Amino acid sequence: MARNWTPDSWKGFSAAQQPDWPDTADLDRVLKEISGMPPLVFAGEARKLRASLGQVAAGNAFLLQAGDCAESFDEFSAVNIREKLRVILQMAVVLTYSMGVPVVKVGRIAGQFAKPRSSPFEKIGAEEIPSFRGHIVNDSAQNLDARRPDPARLLTAYNQSASTLNLLRAFTKGGFADLSRVHSWTQEFVGSSPEGQRYESIAAEIERALLFMRACGIDVESNPNLHEVDVYTSHEALLLGYEQALTREDSLTGDWYDCSAHMLWIGERTRDLNGAHVEFLRGVGNPIGCKVGPTTSPEYLLELCAKLNPAQQPGRLTLISRMGADTVEDSLRPLLKAVKASGHPVVWACDPMHGNTITSTTGRKTRRFEDVLREIAGFVKAHHAEGTWPGGIHIELTGENVTECLGGADALSDTDLDHRYETMCDPRLNARQSLDLAFRVAELMRD
Repeated sequence: MARNWTPDSWKGFSAAQQPDWPDTADLDRVLKEISGMPPLVFAGEARKLRASLGQVAAGNAFLLQAGDCAESFDEFSAVNIREKLRVILQMAVVLTYSMGVPVVKVGRIAGQFAKPRSSPFEKIGAEEIPSFRGHIVNDSAQNLDARRPDPARLLTAYNQSASTLNLLRAFTKGGFADLSRVHSWTQEFVGSSPEGQRYESIAAEIERALLFMRACGIDVESNPNLHEVDVYTSHEALLLGYEQALTREDSLTGDWYDCSAHMLWIGERTRDLNGAHVEFLRGVGNPIGCKVGPTTSPEYLLELCAKLNPAQQPGRLTLISRMGADTVEDSLRPLLKAVKASGHPVVWACDPMHGNTITSTTGRKTRRFEDVLREIAGFVKAHHAEGTWPGGIHIELTGENVTECLGGADALSDTDLDHRYETMCDPRLNARQSLDLAFRVAELMRD
């Protein structure tokens, strides 16, 4: 564990991206209430994920981290959770079958409610109001009352996260994730597409393989690896008071774990080496991630690795590059070379979404599917050049048939965006685009 660290030591450091809570006494009351609630996840689960990510760092597995840009209180339902999980499972099957390595599945789910902002305020007409910071803080409606930070939302976020986790555990351990059900994971609008047909072909081959194993006398029914999966949760650790309130001392090891999620990450706007977010996350035992942009220097990155993972523990630290499709190779290779030479056993993952956001001709914030794919291609190429393992992808997606990103199998254009543009913040890949991406990533990795 980190030396000279306590769950509240972050308060002695500058904390970026914190809301301006109007009533600090009310905030303290809510945080105290949350600190007395049960943990959302358990230390043993976080350690199991860390061990799996250690396999990714060693080049023996692949990380699929995917889910909503920002979860919504309003769209919370069992159906939405199930469809999001279904897409992640579909992508994982494609990647596992095509690449021949295990896929570690981590959702941006059950806690991804807070969003960083480039400015604390935005102008609506003649009025300046606080920016929308995610439903855990305020509402997206464009008026002053809606944008006022409300500590009661922290309790709602906790309760929805608990309900989501309960349902995820039921789905992943109760038969929904059974490999014999791979055909049933295909939604109607995916099943009618070319990617859906490719997926159906894989599903049929998996079913034939299971039949062959049974014919050979292998007891596939009693093998839990064929009937259950592990899907872990993650979110950006933005609201440090909330994260501290859910930090618990593990009774087995005496180490501290942030029990709001299995994995937490630090964003591009909060990765100050001397800031509160790095200070807080250096002391918890969870696997942690950090976004790495095109302005990151090798010297800075090595300092970050030393601070967040001084023991060089495999699976502890995931570096999530978000460079932009046009600059990823040139920006990433010096970082790969420096980290490799240092001996730090990091997981390298590619976030191809945030560096490729554009504004459409209709004024919508969007992303081009081909730009997303080009960044992943550059990420893989840079790793091959440096002799390192391109360990995973970090994707914003939804299980709904939204129209938020351009291109893909449906060749969505600017004029299509208004049909179902439903995101509260950043544009997401829909289910069909996500499955298409899984096939394309598998091809890139094989090549």
